[in-house]
Amino acid sequence: MEKQFSELKALYINCTLKKSSKQSHTEGLMQVSMDIMQKEGVDVDYLRLVDYEIPPGLIPDMTEEDFKKDDWPTLYEKVKKADILLVGTPIWLGERSSIATRLIERLYGMSAKTNEKGQYNYYGKVGGCIVTGNEDGIKHCAMGILYALQHLGYSIPPQADSGWIGEAGPGPSYLDESSNAKNNEFTNRNTTFMTYNLLHLARMLKTNDGYPAYGNSRDEWDDGTRWNFENPEYR
Repeated sequence: MEKQFSELKALYINCTLKKSSKQSHTEGLMQVSMDIMQKEGVDVDYLRLVDYEIPPGLIPDMTEEDFKKDDWPTLYEKVKKADILLVGTPIWLGERSSIATRLIERLYGMSAKTNEKGQYNYYGKVGGCIVTGNEDGIKHCAMGILYALQHLGYSIPPQADSGWIGEAGPGPSYLDESSNAKNNEFTNRNTTFMTYNLLHLARMLKTNDGYPAYGNSRDEWDDGTRWNFENPEYR
């Protein structure tokens, strides 16, 4: 089959609390999705956010707020170039990791920027997430991450999340041989479906140059265009 996805770029951001010198079970499941994309000819990039100096905050460059270093403006260039953003997170106390929350906050800090159509900058991009852990919370974590991404402008396809959890409480994790997680039919199916749904939607948006600017351009709104909106106060 022709590589119909070869023009796409995907960025996988692992929000594990572990630096790259340590094994990440979240990366293990993210790799399943990355392998599919690479076989489909997608340009795939991967990073662990914890490896970088990313201060908390909601402005584009936190050195302006007296932090000594901020790698986010450089990493944002990767985000901006990617057609697909996939956020990976472990579950801690039933929630996404603190690193995942920081990623969303920093994405939020860039969300007011606009593209060449005057739309918010994440329009035309696709988002998804992968969640792993030893406790319940996959859907809860996915719900918060995917809501945040769509609110910022990302498009979310059907079945845009995948995950694996072991038994409740301490026990084997995804990459541990005793977990047999790599043979989990439910996780493998959902990870595959998620990956291809991300690819299909990203391809459709790229082919059609994203969304039309009619009715959703911030730049045009600021210039006074209102399309078919009528202020209820003046009816």
